[in-house]
Amino acid sequence: MRIAVVDDEKNSRQELIRLIREIAPQSEVYEAGNGVQAMQLLEKKTFDFLFIDIRLGDMEGTTVASLARRLMPNAKIIFATAYSEYAVTAFELQANDYILKPYDPARIRQILSQVSSRFPELEELRIAISSNQRHTLLLDLNEITYIESHGSGKRCIIHTLSGDEYSDNTALGVYEERLRSRRFYRIHKTCLVHLKYVQDIFPWSGSDFALRVRGSAAELPIGRDRLKGLRANLHI
Repeated sequence: MRIAVVDDEKNSRQELIRLIREIAPQSEVYEAGNGVQAMQLLEKKTFDFLFIDIRLGDMEGTTVASLARRLMPNAKIIFATAYSEYAVTAFELQANDYILKPYDPARIRQILSQVSSRFPELEELRIAISSNQRHTLLLDLNEITYIESHGSGKRCIIHTLSGDEYSDNTALGVYEERLRSRRFYRIHKTCLVHLKYVQDIFPWSGSDFALRVRGSAAELPIGRDRLKGLRANLHI
């Protein structure tokens, strides 16, 4: 999925990009800081979503939206504004939706999820955790920071942002296959981490490395054969 963010306010633009990447990490996000840059971008790329500030520094966002509508009739155009009275204008110009500043993450997710059938990466995903045959818990993937094997390797401990831990009768290899496309990466034979929550990577023992995830002080060792792949997935 390809998304354009057009806004002349740098902080506002970067905040929206950050939210989009958290919600849809597999998407391609492009940005433009004014109307001229936006026009140039539209001539080079096609987009599935365009988030356009109604008031740009050098022109009206509606002008950019009109060009986008002609070039990409199937694209979803969402106006961004700090003023709710612009909502009527947005719909008169056949925009698909509008968002108000400051941005509400739930609102961004709602907009992007309207076409989740076309983009499976936007679908809400939970996993079922079964510690026994009588109790099953549905846990949101965004709550999970890492999963580690336990005992003989046929069970796992699931760690969350809140600090809660859950035992599950599933092998780590099964989770690795299920969550590979959801930004989970196996850093060791005993541990699978959620890449979005990796906080730091540091020398650990000898020439080895370890990492920490958000919300936990645990030092998670990285297998020597996994370090290069980890860095590649984190773009470092």
